[in-house]
Amino acid sequence: MTAPDLFSPATVGNRAIENRIWFAPCTRHRATIDEIPTPLMAQYYAQRAGAGVIVTEGVNPSPRGRGYDFVPAIYTDEHEAGWRPVTDAVHQRGGTIFMQLMHVGRLSFEEYQPAGAKPVAPSAIQPDPDFRGYTWTCPRPKRAFGQPRALTTAEIHEEIEWHAQAAVRAVRAGMDGIELHAASGYLVNQFLASSVNHRTDSYGGSVANRVRFLLEVVDAIVAAIGAHRTAVKLSPTFYFNDVRDDDWVATFSHAARELSSRGLAFLEVSDYGEYYSYQSETRAVGLMREHYDGFLVANGGYSRGTGADAVAAGHADAISYGALFIANPDLPERFRHGAPLTAPDPTTFYGPPTAQGYTDYPTWDPRAAVGADADSANLAADPSTFIPQADQRGS
Repeated sequence: MTAPDLFSPATVGNRAIENRIWFAPCTRHRATIDEIPTPLMAQYYAQRAGAGVIVTEGVNPSPRGRGYDFVPAIYTDEHEAGWRPVTDAVHQRGGTIFMQLMHVGRLSFEEYQPAGAKPVAPSAIQPDPDFRGYTWTCPRPKRAFGQPRALTTAEIHEEIEWHAQAAVRAVRAGMDGIELHAASGYLVNQFLASSVNHRTDSYGGSVANRVRFLLEVVDAIVAAIGAHRTAVKLSPTFYFNDVRDDDWVATFSHAARELSSRGLAFLEVSDYGEYYSYQSETRAVGLMREHYDGFLVANGGYSRGTGADAVAAGHADAISYGALFIANPDLPERFRHGAPLTAPDPTTFYGPPTAQGYTDYPTWDPRAAVGADADSANLAADPSTFIPQADQRGS
């Protein structure tokens, strides 16, 4: 049997996809200040419809879930209506698009919260006030995160329902499915992490308890839209946004086994090895592959060559690319033909909400010289070059 490559077709949920080169979720801050998608966003995603699957930027599922300016949401009728032109534009070009649901939890501010309340979290633990990173370069208040308040049990159940309703709205707006953001230090990851979750009820303490919120959100979404439309993103060793787990192998092995039993569309795993990891002895993608039986998407500084090798070896079923897809909207075609790659401009990754650095990247001209070694031009060959901008943003 021939090993798959980046251009092998596959089935994800009940969707046939044409390749295994995916567009990773990349927060770009091009929505309105009221979190409504814009026509510019429809153009942007349509330009990248050649991806095997597009996973959108992080989308706020709840009134408590916002942490930045100009990010989109999906908890009102206006938000839902705003996404319809996006999905129509992608589908008209033959693409598949999943919406990433991203609740920031404690990474927010009172001015973004209903009635000016404190941001919510599993426990009232403030993120490191000396933390620097993506959140200091994106549109948001330029001050350290404050101390959040712990969600009550009733509020946890409310957030689960908000996620389920957001998934329903996403599908009504034409999305092919949703990806639950359980990575990068946001709310679901906060429940998973022993450094952030100090609860003493059924949502804290043991591995099973800290994984409970993730699984209850997933189960509510599956009940609402079906397992074939439901996916999850994890970042087991990613310390971004000041999260760590005392025994990440035990925590994420348990999570992977539980998710595997649910027959999801896919699991995306961010794994940067020594970069932005609080350990690198055990690689996260490998551990997830050991415990997750479904379709596995690897993310984290892959080039064309290393991505192809990972798929051919069976380490992953697809590779998601962030910065390279931002700067090369026709990335699969460039990979296919060995074409040179355009360099991304990190200064425009996070807004302002204009076309510059967003929809103005050129597509490859096949009349130009062909045969350049794409890996030699692949600016993500050294993950330290673009990881902070390419896959640490809210998605």
